[in-house]
Amino acid sequence: MFKSLSVSTIRSVARDTGLERYILPYMSADETADDAEAGPSISTQLSEGTLRIEATDIEWDLVGSERCRRAVITALKQQEADEIIIQNDGLEYQYTGNGVTLFSAAGRFIQLLGDRNDRLADTAAIDPLAVADELRNRAGPIADLGVESNLISAASGIDSYSSVLQPTVGLSIGGYRIDQEIPEASTLVDVSTLENGSKVKVYQRPDTVPLYALTTVDVSLSAEDRSVIIDGYGEIAEGRITGNRTASRAIGQVADGSYDPVLTSILRKHTNGYGILEDLFADPRVSDVYATSPVSANPLRVVVDGESMTTNVHLSPAGAGALGSRIRRMSGRAFSRANPSVDATARLNNGTTVRIAGVTEPVVEETAFAFRETSDDKFTLPMLVQNGTMSAEVAAFLSVAVERNAAALIAGTRGAGKTTLLGTLLYELTADTRTVVIEDTPELPVATLQSASRDVQALRTGTGDGTEISAVDALRTALRLGDGALVVGEIRGEEARVLYEAMRVGANANAVLGTIHGDGAEEVYERVVHDLNVPPTSFGATDLVVTVQAYRTPEGRKRRLSRIEGVIATDGEIRFEPLYVIDEDTAVSTGRIDRGESRFVDALTGPAETYADIRSLIEERKTEISTLATDGRATPHEVAEAYAGRGMESS
Repeated sequence: MFKSLSVSTIRSVARDTGLERYILPYMSADETADDAEAGPSISTQLSEGTLRIEATDIEWDLVGSERCRRAVITALKQQEADEIIIQNDGLEYQYTGNGVTLFSAAGRFIQLLGDRNDRLADTAAIDPLAVADELRNRAGPIADLGVESNLISAASGIDSYSSVLQPTVGLSIGGYRIDQEIPEASTLVDVSTLENGSKVKVYQRPDTVPLYALTTVDVSLSAEDRSVIIDGYGEIAEGRITGNRTASRAIGQVADGSYDPVLTSILRKHTNGYGILEDLFADPRVSDVYATSPVSANPLRVVVDGESMTTNVHLSPAGAGALGSRIRRMSGRAFSRANPSVDATARLNNGTTVRIAGVTEPVVEETAFAFRETSDDKFTLPMLVQNGTMSAEVAAFLSVAVERNAAALIAGTRGAGKTTLLGTLLYELTADTRTVVIEDTPELPVATLQSASRDVQALRTGTGDGTEISAVDALRTALRLGDGALVVGEIRGEEARVLYEAMRVGANANAVLGTIHGDGAEEVYERVVHDLNVPPTSFGATDLVVTVQAYRTPEGRKRRLSRIEGVIATDGEIRFEPLYVIDEDTAVSTGRIDRGESRFVDALTGPAETYADIRSLIEERKTEISTLATDGRATPHEVAEAYAGRGMESS
């Protein structure tokens, strides 16, 4: 009879009927050996509260498969677990919570039961809910074991395995897992498919922030395609494929015949890219991604069009560690217990540049990160007019001010767009102006400016350790690198005193531009003078404070220029003249310039010019910028072409 059925079928029936201990001993050694060779394989390892299982040639399903449940519960007979991690066909599943508690209690019950009731022991290994129900209606020593093992308590309130066995899942090489369960009372409000094939659903939830539910293209692949990616990853990890185009070459090496090009992009994401960040920043609405410590307990959070959301993505500790290693390798900056913080930039595979702030032990548990998309280096003043950040009149005023070598600080709170505006102003310098840019983390559009025929030299600063130089040393070096404009990415430390001293004594007679944290001229003054210890008389070398803001609208997060204030230094006293102030969503003129009352505009006049000439120049510039914006000729190269010859007439 048994010979007419497959060995695997006999074993399955024996287990399902509780007769395994009576039937299997009578099967021949050849039969059990053949079954072991041809059948599925499940190996288990339990340590430090984590049960790890590697399952091959089997479709993993704790909800529907008694064999899978038996493998888990049997492994938990000796020791309880807090989490269960399964690797199966290129995917990694993580189970936590009540389901793990139930299975741990079942393993403990079987251990305590011993050989006193083989039927209950076998049933507990595949259906602990049924055993718990039976024990509730029994009395005696065995029922007491149900209490002692916590099985009856753990099963209380659980209606089905599906309600407590919803794992997070991810590609096994990805370092992340996705929670597939959608909380109750959630309302679907948006569905979108990203350029890389991943999908996003946004759910509104009562009394908390929205849920940003991501389904990566990785986990949607077939088992065969996942196998190709895992094998390709191995080729690269083992060093068998190196050099250029490693992802495509690795896939070509391991694929059997033709393959979907998406496999190459996925492998590239997990080898030459930044993993799950590539998916999250593939959504153009996402500006920030936060990995909060400890990452094992907190899902990633995102800012979508200015709104904070929780994601269904969990970065594993190993995934966070891999990100830290990649950041360290690509930035060349130390990031370890000895140097537990890092500030760097990364360029993703889709061309997006993100700024990274990271911190690790002993400052935090495990590792934490904040990722922010940097300013678009394609922005110009005409583009900011196009998108409503400022009016053409304001843009014209700034253009003339920068061209005439103003010393201006771009102020605002975090994320207000300070660096974006600073980058656009660099195009307003004349083509013959040499510009030295000082930054600790590259964010300004140096390469784009250079490609638009601008003479820009970048200096990278840091802590002063190793091959990096301090901001103070970089500033002193910049003053010797040629006469021209000086740009400081962010003024925040000792370099402020050196910068202002140079400005005060006239060591740099050209434009001086920089960003600083603050909301308005008064707040900037307080920060520079009282926090950074710059004398008030030195602060008087500042010509303008330009303030930008980020604000929310029904259409999402937007930015705007909110005010421009001139700095007036008289008899050691500092005061401010408002030139443009916010009116609803746009900064408008206070009328001071039109009335001939602006000291700053008066200071812009050349030897043969009048105040009226500067006003006329601003009006002409307004027409030029407005035309470029209206005609859609606003890219860096189009703007550079339109500006050709500007400021060269007097040379």
